[in-house]
Amino acid sequence: MRCTSVLGKVKQVRISKKTQNEFEEYIKKNEEKFYRIGYSYTKNADDALDIVQEAVLKAMSSIETLKTPDYFNTWFYRILVNTALDFLRKKKRVFPAEEEFFSVNVEGRTDDYSDMDLQKVLGDLPENYKTIIILRFFEDLKIQEIAKILNLNENTVKTRLYKSLKILRIKLGDEEDINEL
Repeated sequence: MRCTSVLGKVKQVRISKKTQNEFEEYIKKNEEKFYRIGYSYTKNADDALDIVQEAVLKAMSSIETLKTPDYFNTWFYRILVNTALDFLRKKKRVFPAEEEFFSVNVEGRTDDYSDMDLQKVLGDLPENYKTIIILRFFEDLKIQEIAKILNLNENTVKTRLYKSLKILRIKLGDEEDINEL
């Protein structure tokens, strides 16, 4: 992914040089994760890049309002997810996930979903369920982190997670596993 054009625009925002350098390092280190999240919503490479760029600019313009630096990661994920959802509302289009989304190789891990209907079923989930599934299983975030990102109660996240898993299992035909829930 090419974040250099995004980071070039970041320099227009007035923040301390130390904060700017830390932010740029964070963006460069996690750019593939951010791209995957954007792509999981839009199913379009250019739109995903636009979402990441807009999220970075939003974050930079309000970084001084972040009161607790320990929550930086959660804070940025919230901006990114909200930017993606805003983008979808503006475009009014949602497409099922494509095979390309699932085949991205990040940190040496590869998953092969090519023989499953998971992409389509995941794309058919309501946004509030889909977001939780993406953050939990594709970004490996903990329930507590997801709750902070989405500004929800942890129990609400758990409930939506289990409901979405149940929906996925029903649509994928794993009737035997439904009884375990």
